[in-house]
Formats: sequence, structure tokens, C-alpha cells
Amino acid sequence: MNDKYEVFLRDVKNEFSLNIHQALEMIHYFHKEMEMGLAGEKSSLKMLPSFVCPPKGTEKGTFLAIDLGGTNLRVLAVRLLGDGIIETVGVSRFAISDEVMTGTGNMFFDFISRCIEAFLKENHIAQERFDLGFTFSFPVIQSSIDRGVLISWTKGFSVSGVEGRDVVGLLNDALIRNKMESIHISAILNDTVGTLAAGSYMDPLCHMGVILGTGTNACYSEKIKNIKKLKDPFSSDEMFINIEWGGFDRLERNIYDETVDKNSQNPGEQRLEKMVSGLYLGEIAKIVVIHMIEKGYILSMGLQSILTEPYSFTTEQLSHLSSGSDIFKKSGIRISDTDREIIREIACIVSERSARIAATAIAAVVQWIDPRLHNHHHIAIDGSLFEKYPGYKENMQSMLEEIFGDLAKKITLKLTHDGSGIGAAVVSAIEAHKRS
Repeated sequence: MNDKYEVFLRDVKNEFSLNIHQALEMIHYFHKEMEMGLAGEKSSLKMLPSFVCPPKGTEKGTFLAIDLGGTNLRVLAVRLLGDGIIETVGVSRFAISDEVMTGTGNMFFDFISRCIEAFLKENHIAQERFDLGFTFSFPVIQSSIDRGVLISWTKGFSVSGVEGRDVVGLLNDALIRNKMESIHISAILNDTVGTLAAGSYMDPLCHMGVILGTGTNACYSEKIKNIKKLKDPFSSDEMFINIEWGGFDRLERNIYDETVDKNSQNPGEQRLEKMVSGLYLGEIAKIVVIHMIEKGYILSMGLQSILTEPYSFTTEQLSHLSSGSDIFKKSGIRISDTDREIIREIACIVSERSARIAATAIAAVVQWIDPRLHNHHHIAIDGSLFEKYPGYKENMQSMLEEIFGDLAKKITLKLTHDGSGIGAAVVSAIEAHKRS
């Protein structure tokens, strides 16, 4: 690799750096935004009350859950045995077509009710009365555990007649239309709330749930006295707060981030998400690669043919590149060893910044909960970035060590599979336990 490549890559690395000074500054502003969000003031962190209290770990019973957060819908039945023990009775996955994702509200919720019916038949579960938790991973305003008004669709969904309406009521209407009145929707929650509910049911030291996959968000348990915007009394002295941290806007962007933002479906919004989540990392890296091709730093012919379409370079491909795989061979593109190594380096640079920002956001929340880190904190994390991207967890851990030094040992990052779905069942159990 000659000098011009080295200089360019060094400049790119600098563009994507997050040093300790910047991290501490980010934590400072994160706390300010959290405080304003909890007070109901204008903030880039929505700090949405979930009306979910921490589980005791003793809840028991069989509960249904649906998990809607992307292009697949999951339906599952979960048995809670107490003592933090969870068994999955059955799970089914249903692909959501473009027609359903962009159709009418009735079409959308009828589809969900038919999926529930198909799941019960597939798993030979009698259609008796079940409490169901609904993980709905889109921004909603909740006024209670079982009422959530959709603020706006994200992730490519544009179902008509739903924004500004209670999605629980709309799903209930669909269940009645499809003769499934025995299903009772006891709770609506975000996937991060589900991840925290599942994690804290199994582990009392779990104080935070994080999603690091196609999208990113986080949830933590907050003292009721600190939720200034909460007007009505609540049955517990703590409540899970959905941070919606993808909207945090006190991060400095580079020219590549600005290009991704400008060409996105929601310019000017979700700044942190566009720098961290799997939906965008491939696109960021692609724009860097195109820049290098235009400058003549990458010479392999044919690369541009697979980089012309938006989001044609995926984070999954970045992950394979980072692990040393030749993703270009499958496309019939011959690429020099030098160019492949350059692109692999870009993949590592982009993902490392993502991990460092995510870790800094976690550090901010942990420090908010426990300023001097007197206690141990287990962080339940779900998502393909954390689970599968080479070096991602290690980069997060390294950032935490830079911020906290030896105290970083008190923070444990724990992979929590299917947290959003299992957590919906746990939340249903919490509500059932309250009624009993």
C-alpha cells in the first residue's frame, strides 16, 4: 500500500474518530437532553414513559407475544416458571410484504391477526383466553400500558390511517373482525423495553436494554420522582423509560454522514442512528469507497456497478469484509488485494466508530443511574451488530475502559437473544400479576 493510500486512510480514520474528550462531551450533553426529555421540555431524546415497572422474577404463566420491528413479524408463546426461568413454547416468523407495509391500516392489522391465528394452529395451541404483549418498535406516545398512539412510521413502513391513532385499539378491532376475541392485548411496548424486561426478569442486576442491529435504541429503569412530565400516579416507584436515543443530535458529523442524511427518507433526523445502526453503516462505507474511486485511489474495474444503487452495499457485507471474506467474488468482480484491503479497512473504521458511540451512550445512561458506579450493571443487548459484527463488542468494551478505567469492570455487556419478543410476554406477566 503506497503513501497516497496511507494518507487518505489516515484522514478517513480521523474523520470517524471519537476520542475520549469527545466522548465525555457527548455524555455531558446526553445528560442534559435526558433531563429535558424527562421534564417534558424540547429534547432530541424523547424519554418516553413505557408504563412498565421492573419484573420481580417470580411471575408465572404462559403468555403470547408479537414482535414487530422490521420486515418480519414474530409470534411466540412463552412460559414463565418463576426464579427468572423462561421457556419458549413456540415461535413463528412471518414475512411482511411491501403491499402490507404500504397498504391500509385495516389490511395491516388483519394481517397481524391472521398471523396470530396461524401461529396457534401451527403450534397446536387451543384458542383460549391469552394475555398478549405487543412489541411495536416504532415511536409511540403512551398514556397507559395498553394504549400507544403512533407518532410516525419509520423503517420503510407507510401504512395509511395509523399515524396519530392508538395501535392497540386498531389491533383489537382486527382481532374482533377475525373472530379472535379470546386474545387480550395487555401491553404495548418498544423492543428496547422488551429487551430490558427479559433481561431483568432473568437477572436482577440488569438495568438497561439496548438494540444494536438494523436500528438502535435503549431503555433503562428510572425513578418515578425523576419523570417530571408524568402527571398521573404509577403503581411502582420505578418505570422503564424508552430513550429513543437514535434522535440524539449533539454529535459532530463528517461529510459522509451529511451525504447519507441528505439522501435519507428523513433528512435532519435520527443523527445518532445514522452514525451507529446497521441500516446505515454499509451506505456510509459505500460513499467513502466511491470517493476513493473518484480520486483514483481504488482502481479495480467493475466496483462501481455494485455501488450505484442506494444501500446496495450492506452492513452484512461489511461484516464479512471485516472478517476477511471476499464478498466481491460472488458478484463476479475481480479486485486487487490492495483494493480489497483498503475497503476492509474502511469497513473496520466505520464499524469502530459505531461501537464507540454506542458504548459512550451506554456509559452516559449508566452514569445517570449510578454517577460513581458504586454498583454492578448488566446491559442486555440484542441485535446483529453486537452479536455478529467482528470486533464490535470488543470496540465497545475498549471505549468503556477509556471512559471509566478500572470501573468499566462493573459494566457487563450481555447478548440477550429474542429479548424484544420474550420481553413482551414478561410485560404481559407483570400486568397479570398486578391484577391477581
